Amino acid sequence: MSSTTDAPTPPMAEVHRNATIGSQLLTSCVRFAEQLAIADGRVRWTYGDLADQIARMISALKAAGLKRGQSLCVLAGNRAEVLAATSAAALMGLRTTPLHPLAAEDEHAYVLKDADIDALVVDPEQFGDRARRLKARTLGLQHLMSLGPLEGATDLLLEMARAKPAPLIDEAHSNDLAAIGYTGGTTGRSKGAMFSHRMMTMSTLLMAADWDWPQEIRLLAASPISHAAGMITRPVILRGGSVHLLSRFEPERFMECIQRDGITCTFLVPTMLYALLDHPARDRFDLSSLETIIYGASPISPDRLAQAIDVFGPVFMQLYGQTEAPNCITALRKVDHRLDKPHRLMSCGLPCPGMDVRILDPDLNELGPGEPGEICVRGPLVMEGYWKQPEATVEAFRGGWLHTGDVAVRDQDGYLTIIDRIKDMIISGGFNIYPREVEDALMSHPDVTGAAVIGVPDPKWGEATTAFVTLQPGVVANVDAMMAHVRALKGAPWTPKAIHIVDAIPLTALGKPDRKALRARFWSASERQVS
Repeated sequence: MSSTTDAPTPPMAEVHRNATIGSQLLTSCVRFAEQLAIADGRVRWTYGDLADQIARMISALKAAGLKRGQSLCVLAGNRAEVLAATSAAALMGLRTTPLHPLAAEDEHAYVLKDADIDALVVDPEQFGDRARRLKARTLGLQHLMSLGPLEGATDLLLEMARAKPAPLIDEAHSNDLAAIGYTGGTTGRSKGAMFSHRMMTMSTLLMAADWDWPQEIRLLAASPISHAAGMITRPVILRGGSVHLLSRFEPERFMECIQRDGITCTFLVPTMLYALLDHPARDRFDLSSLETIIYGASPISPDRLAQAIDVFGPVFMQLYGQTEAPNCITALRKVDHRLDKPHRLMSCGLPCPGMDVRILDPDLNELGPGEPGEICVRGPLVMEGYWKQPEATVEAFRGGWLHTGDVAVRDQDGYLTIIDRIKDMIISGGFNIYPREVEDALMSHPDVTGAAVIGVPDPKWGEATTAFVTLQPGVVANVDAMMAHVRALKGAPWTPKAIHIVDAIPLTALGKPDRKALRARFWSASERQVS
């Protein structure tokens, strides 16, 4: 008999084979078969129903000729079939790429072409006309499929109803490319961040283990599940919770759903939270079932966060991540949201377990407490690189770190506070000014409900700090008082040279203030975007 040391070493892909999205999903479908998995106002699926729908989706996709290694894109709002389609794709070993439903058609066309998409699945009610135009614009797109009747497209729902459920077999390997997530594109063309199954399963496990979840998870998702909210559904499903989907965020409908379904958890971007705080009908709804409000995706005003804690209670948990390292770079947990430590409300928290997070200078030297520098990250949740952009990948991974582009300071206790983006920094009269510092000061003024700050060309200052603000209803604008308020809090260099009162601040598709759009009217005649 030969010794075990003589046995051949198995291929690593086989050894790590079960580290896949599909293996996690199948475990939940077996464990929680009779529990509610997904509800979207049209359907209510148990985990057993979800397994059946995924099996039928696999049959329909395979009947169309799709196979392991090919790519699938989804353009739809929040509906149960989207999760069935992406789950089926994961089990089949297809690479998925979500399209943000609020992005422009040109951006959708760019992603379809850049990501070499083989099949596009769309919601015909929302995107039927756009889908046909995209098909005509994208020569490499082989299949147009729809979640319902659409001329020129395969009706996936009809094919699923006719299909015999396929065996639920995980065909993916851990190192397979599971998805490409495109960056927001606020500073140029979007780049595709590559995610392996191994990385995405680790992300799910980390969110499930490290975040402040209620004991009974009933998650309400009203922001697009094509992005952060969709990632958050994964740990919910892993833990056997239920995912409740709204097609769009409407404050009254949102609060009605919380009251009706006993929602215990939700994910909000700051603008959504502000809308709830300011809504005149908020007191009509019983929102007491909420045990966890996860927020993130853009900086939050500490003053408005303190107001939210006063209204909703100590239920808040902040995530910080980016497309290249989604959701789990740092977390500010419930216990850290202390009104007796107001400075802590400005923080994005402590590094998540397994993530090495440092504040570095341009020469990659680590900086001490209070010294501003770039957040740099390494760990199992970092992307594999940028799709078809090796030079951008090398730059992003310079020195063995993912360079986030976010500027932060670390306090003596290790908590990080993001000051702003490196590319958004304003240089005015020789001072480095980060817009978020000015925005936070403006947001602490009682008349202000929203603020965005940019630099505009100025012959004297180089760049003049310029603010755009929205006001409380019925308030008469007093620009001088707002400037004096900022000056008292931050000092003269940070005080805007001009404040524009606007009805609304433009937002990116991810809900962040669109500084690029605000800058365009001032910088369009300039060859450089700095002065």
